[in-house]
Amino acid sequence: MGLRPFRVVEDFESALCAYTGAPFAVTTTSCTMALLLAVAWFLRHQQTGNYAQRWRGMDDDYIREIEIPRYTYVSVPMSIIHAGGRPCFRDEVWAGCYQLCPLPVWDYARLLTSGMYRAGDFQCVSFHWGKTLGIQQGGAILHDSPEADAWLRRARFDGRASGVAPRDDTFSVLGWHAYMAPETAAAGLMRLALLPRHNEPLSGDDYPDLSKMEIFQ
Repeated sequence: MGLRPFRVVEDFESALCAYTGAPFAVTTTSCTMALLLAVAWFLRHQQTGNYAQRWRGMDDDYIREIEIPRYTYVSVPMSIIHAGGRPCFRDEVWAGCYQLCPLPVWDYARLLTSGMYRAGDFQCVSFHWGKTLGIQQGGAILHDSPEADAWLRRARFDGRASGVAPRDDTFSVLGWHAYMAPETAAAGLMRLALLPRHNEPLSGDDYPDLSKMEIFQ
């Protein structure tokens, strides 16, 4: 049997599920990419599977207009745009997390604690050195949808299936180059084993008012 360097990524994802209570964890290169992929999933699959009932009868323009707090990290509206949505802004004082409305996608970059998963949500977490887990980089999508899981795993890996050589693969997903490296997962696995069961939200950062930036008008 050949070596499986990406097995540690699977182990880290399993450990994240055990720690947070999420049925699935899809790791990525960053929380920014986790948000992009989660938003992209909903904008491409809003009328399929378990989410069809939620969006039935809603105007597509409404779903694509995604509302976030005006004070947050600048990559969040950029991720929305890259995923095919349009960011708009609301006044909200938030701590730890906030929702990308009307999608069930949440930015949890500033909160990682045990048992945090809530059914039906797509919680995007950050492992950046300045965040709770504190490794060099990385993020993940915590969720409970088998349909989304299959798509997200291909989407983060250039549209590829894990463990299949490109010459033997078939491609139906236009993906992104956003898979977590084994060494990053190994560092995350070690730190997660030592992480306290309860962690408070990180304090707010000095975010600019994104609603006033011309690029997001």
